[in-house]
Amino acid sequence: MPKFFKKASKQAGLPPGTLVHIGERKAEHTRISIIDYNETEFKETEVKNIEECFPFKETPTTTWINIDGLHDISLIEKIGKCYGLHPLILEDIVNTSQRPKYEDFQNYLYIVVKMLSYDEKEKEIKVEQVSIILGPNYVISFQEIEGDIFDPIRQRIRNAKGRIRSEGADYLAYSLLDTIVDNYFIVLEQVGERIERIEEEVLGNPTPHTLSAINNLKSDAIFLRKAVWPLRDVISGLERSESPLIRKGTRLFLRDVYDHAIQVIDSVETFRDMISGKLDIYLSSMSNKMNEVMKVLTIIATIFIPITFVAGIYGMNFDPDVSRFNMPELSWKYGYIGAWIVMIVMALIMVYYFKRKKWI
Repeated sequence: MPKFFKKASKQAGLPPGTLVHIGERKAEHTRISIIDYNETEFKETEVKNIEECFPFKETPTTTWINIDGLHDISLIEKIGKCYGLHPLILEDIVNTSQRPKYEDFQNYLYIVVKMLSYDEKEKEIKVEQVSIILGPNYVISFQEIEGDIFDPIRQRIRNAKGRIRSEGADYLAYSLLDTIVDNYFIVLEQVGERIERIEEEVLGNPTPHTLSAINNLKSDAIFLRKAVWPLRDVISGLERSESPLIRKGTRLFLRDVYDHAIQVIDSVETFRDMISGKLDIYLSSMSNKMNEVMKVLTIIATIFIPITFVAGIYGMNFDPDVSRFNMPELSWKYGYIGAWIVMIVMALIMVYYFKRKKWI
């Protein structure tokens, strides 16, 4: 289950812009990869020192610098100093509990989104914060761990497929956002399948495990809503932005991403309603099962009440020789058998009456 809150106590009281990594350290080492390209040329490399990225700032080609691992504060400071990033932006980059947002700093745009994936083994949603810096001819992406959903974009750049090689950095940033949003649909499919399985279980034979599964689904739905809802404002802000860093042609593609984000939000809201409905059905089913159990126990107890009454009377210690009023039935030859017959007949009459009333 994804965590909703991350400890930020170590940042309390520090001056604004102080870089403190907040969140889990998900990568042992920081990995820096560079893809530099234009319509006719392409270069891909992996570097060990951040200083090797600095020459690409002034090149006429489009450069994509991807950094995996946010725990190396000195590295973040160096790249921020080279590309003129505001200290508050650097602080947000290393704080992995950021809300998805978009900020315009004239010379560059800062975008924060949540990249989601579904872990089939653990049956839970994994989240990773992705920070994107869009400059005139470069895109810098910051991720928490190695491995992502951007490999199709890398393949398109390598193979010069589509229009990505002929477009600029703004189109590359759009492609990253589009891939992240499209991957939400894959996560939603997995959540939808879990809801269908829970529905069959709830309607069939609900158990305490069913309640736990419903609560996990509810937590996932809340987490999805928290990650997706702000994304609508982020994409809308980029689409309507007057920044010269985003060309008119790219705004049309951003409008498509916005439509996809709205679809994701609608699906999340639908899932939340469905999960709430499953919880209501579960509680009703368990209540009905309890009522059925109580009904059976009540009927059994009701049947045995007159029998117990008869047995209680004839279990009293009276001597019929003392007085004819002291249970003369105790001296009857067939008194024992008669008592059994009376009790059985009473039970059968009550069962017949309950069936006529359709209580059993």
